[in-house]
Amino acid sequence: MLSYVIGIVVIVVGLLISVAIHEVGHMLPAKRFGVPVPVFSVGFGPLLWEKEWRGTRYGVRAIPLGGYVRIVGMYAPARPGTPIRNRKGELTLAEEARRESAAEVPEGMEERAFYRLSAPKKFAVMFGGPITNLILSVVLFAVVLMGIGVPTASPTLAAVVPTVTTPSGAVPGPAAAAGIEAGDRITAVGETPVKRWGDLTAALDKSAGEPLSVTIDRNGVPQTVTVTPVKLEDGRWVMGVGAGIEYVSASPSVVAQVSWGAFTGTVGVVARLPLAVWDVLVSLVTGAERDPAGVMSVVGVSRIAGEVASGEGTFATSDYRATVATLLSLLASLNMALFVFNLLPVPPLDGGHIVGAIYEGARRSVARLRRRPDPGPADTARLVVVTYVMGALLIGMSVILMVADIIKPVTVG
Repeated sequence: MLSYVIGIVVIVVGLLISVAIHEVGHMLPAKRFGVPVPVFSVGFGPLLWEKEWRGTRYGVRAIPLGGYVRIVGMYAPARPGTPIRNRKGELTLAEEARRESAAEVPEGMEERAFYRLSAPKKFAVMFGGPITNLILSVVLFAVVLMGIGVPTASPTLAAVVPTVTTPSGAVPGPAAAAGIEAGDRITAVGETPVKRWGDLTAALDKSAGEPLSVTIDRNGVPQTVTVTPVKLEDGRWVMGVGAGIEYVSASPSVVAQVSWGAFTGTVGVVARLPLAVWDVLVSLVTGAERDPAGVMSVVGVSRIAGEVASGEGTFATSDYRATVATLLSLLASLNMALFVFNLLPVPPLDGGHIVGAIYEGARRSVARLRRRPDPGPADTARLVVVTYVMGALLIGMSVILMVADIIKPVTVG
């Protein structure tokens, strides 16, 4: 039970750190460009801890489902002629957002508002968050693949079987008959060195059943024995041994391949996210089995982490190195998901602000080429309705996934 809780804690704390790093990616360039950042928060809901430092109040809140930084002056004032009231005479949602944004700007700092930044600087501030998650994801994959290593079949034997079943029936295991034991490491077959498990299987396949001189290392002492391989029904020549497992450090190119695979896979999931959530809702209502490759919430990911750490359940692993590697891989995948998801080109996600910056930069570039006056900052406040709608949809999808992960979790096998 304790190890199960530890697995959950690792994922929750890792996710909070990932969110904090994401927000730092927004905050640092904003401050570098002179924009005030009065609030930096990890989590939502009731405040658990807070400290003010260099003009920013840093806080940790009770619900670990995200975080935010408050960057002042996000919306530019309405341009002359822009309608600011609806047919009922009330302020439009866009104008309310503009006025709330203006009220956040400290007196005397109007020139330092976010909307006054150039388009490239706005892009840097908003892209800074997602890119930190991408970097963290790649670093975590590198730690797993290069630091911990990839589990690989090893010529240090995990098992030596007493009998082997051949087309003519059961026969004594050649390795056992030669005195080879579990824990021995096969170092050579004849004059051919054995450095990998594949070297051994290749030598056996070439033997065609002829006796082989096999050199083993037992507790640092080399020994040479004679082994005569036997043929299985599938045509393979074997000596009745089972490979051990060793961890081999991967190359940077493998890290790049795995990271790219995680990216493209996440893009595919995000692209069909509404349909995937709908499938989860259908399974929740009808009782049908959930897709093992489908989407899940942080609740589902935490359950997987608990099973991995405890060594029990569907997602249990074989040893402590595999457990650590799996937990770090989960965090790497979560960071890749944060990177891809936040780049969706709709507010309130970072991608919506990035698109606004690109649009603003393109419009100003066209105006310069045509020798026309600077059109000024983009009026992104007009998208505030989209922000509310998307916010409601995201909350709804999150609730569906969390309920499903509690009531009908994903199972494999």
